[in-house]
Amino acid sequence: MSPSVGPATTGDNVLPATRILSIVIIPFLLVAFVLLYFWPSADDTARLFAWRIAPDFTSLVLASAYLGGACFFVRPALARQWHAVGGGFVPVGMFAALLGVATILHWDKSVHTNVAFWLWAGLYFTTPFLVFAVWLVNRREVSQTTADDILLSPVISVLIGAIGFAAFVTCLLLFLFPRVAIAVWPWTLTELTARVMGAIFALGVVGVGAFVGRRWTSARIVLQVEGVMLP
Repeated sequence: MSPSVGPATTGDNVLPATRILSIVIIPFLLVAFVLLYFWPSADDTARLFAWRIAPDFTSLVLASAYLGGACFFVRPALARQWHAVGGGFVPVGMFAALLGVATILHWDKSVHTNVAFWLWAGLYFTTPFLVFAVWLVNRREVSQTTADDILLSPVISVLIGAIGFAAFVTCLLLFLFPRVAIAVWPWTLTELTARVMGAIFALGVVGVGAFVGRRWTSARIVLQVEGVMLP
């Protein structure tokens, strides 16, 4: 890592709308995590969740994404600097948008008698617009690097960027060509769960942002959230 020299700037604030949205989203993510982590079976998800998920491992992977998302949104709710958290909003918006599209494409697979489905539908038909809206407004606050910033080394930034690009390619494969993905995936998927997995991989696009920005204060959230998701 090496220091970067640049002009001092003002701003870099997390706006109230961003904090409010983050706080509102957190409980939904935590509830989804609890349901999928502690009741991951196909019978349980058919009874408690928006749609029946099999095998259990898919439920657990989705649960880990929700836990990571909850941990992410705690950051902008408390953060003092927008640049430290702003890079996560586009990947989260992509995740939510893809799940909304998957819901429409596989409407017949949903358990419409479960309250969880209507909460799911309401969340993913609105959240993408809200997440992208606060990102567009708040990004005006982003500051330039200063002499006090620490930048990732070229090797580390390229590595993180390559991982982010690979996640994006995997996302496209799973979401656009689910039958191809099903044939090569290490565990059983349906077209619906393939697209859900694609949405999860969209979260990895945050690595591309870390590569472009190179600030350690922006990149560390990638490591922190992934550290929560991996176990």
